Amino acid sequence: MSAPDRSAVKEYLLALQQRIVAALETFDGEGFRTDAWDRPGGGGGITRVIEEGRFFERGGVNFSHVMGAGMPASATAHRPELAGRSFEAMGVSLVLHPRNPYCPTAHMNVRFFIALPPANEPDAAPIWWFGGGMDLTPYYPFEEDVRHFHRTCKAAVLPFGGEAEYRRLKEWCDSYFFLKHRNEPRGVGGLFFDDLGADGKIAFDDGFGLVKSVGDAFVPAYLPLLERRKDIAYGERERDFQAYRRGRYVEFNLVFDRGTLFGLQSGGRTESILMSLPPIVKWRYDWHPEAGSAEAKLYDEFLKPRDWC
Repeated sequence: MSAPDRSAVKEYLLALQQRIVAALETFDGEGFRTDAWDRPGGGGGITRVIEEGRFFERGGVNFSHVMGAGMPASATAHRPELAGRSFEAMGVSLVLHPRNPYCPTAHMNVRFFIALPPANEPDAAPIWWFGGGMDLTPYYPFEEDVRHFHRTCKAAVLPFGGEAEYRRLKEWCDSYFFLKHRNEPRGVGGLFFDDLGADGKIAFDDGFGLVKSVGDAFVPAYLPLLERRKDIAYGERERDFQAYRRGRYVEFNLVFDRGTLFGLQSGGRTESILMSLPPIVKWRYDWHPEAGSAEAKLYDEFLKPRDWC
């Protein structure tokens, strides 16, 4: 079993952030703001944000590398045996909110976590794992776009477990990005995984390989969709529905998202953690789309887990 190489993971994540930001800047035509920050409890990060770009209304591509003497509650809730261990966590997380309602919101995250032996057990082995994935949240979806996104996700996973592993991560994504209080999915899914390697059953190199494959797949999964739809005309009706559906995004991130909870509980930089929230959002009381409308099509045809490949 190969030992975890934290420096290799950090080097990859920093390069991934740089490559993704470069591709997005080329597409948008505006630059991303850079904020380097330090965390009082240990570590820090680099936040790259665009607001009021030519295309992106808001977006961020964040790198963080934090450490601490005790595990946050969000990390030990389902693994209480890790309580009391010091930790080190690093990752790249991005959320992109286009202005055009015909272009979907996208999220991607890849991360590495290591829980170090407690002081009274200096000979114990560290426990490490990888997590991550990506998912798509359209407002006025196109089937060919959703299929392209899922096929690119599938291609990223197939070398690391084949069809069965892809199905597992696809179904995990469908169940994770689900608003239980609304009884509906956040979007059309993609991939999600966590605790990869924590059980000691896979080698570090295999877990790292999957994370790299997923991280590298984001740009080819997402940018072609934007190229196809960026020039579609829209009006106030489409913007209003986009703002309403963005409310679901906010609800999920603040109530359920593990990354948001971990960041806030571990004393991360609040501005960087909450950059995932869209700039314009609306809520309505007991609203339902008109039957047969373009808005109803999202609910009737797309917000239902299905095989897109």
